[in-house]
Amino acid sequence: MPEQRYEYDFVRVKLRSKTFSLTKVAERDYRQIIAERAAEGWRFVQVFAPGLSLYGDPWHFELIFERPVGGQS
Repeated sequence: MPEQRYEYDFVRVKLRSKTFSLTKVAERDYRQIIAERAAEGWRFVQVFAPGLSLYGDPWHFELIFERPVGGQS
């Protein structure tokens, strides 16, 4: 039996600071992105926040998706 293979998709969502606030907001709605990718056959795997700023805040986060290669399940 052949080993199952997967392909991955990484979606970067930038974060920006709100005016006169230390709070950051995402430039895109992560829920909408996950719903769109799910409709295309992708499975949400993880959210990852690399790229820390001077104060430890992320500049962006990445949504990680996977699906079987060739439509195998």
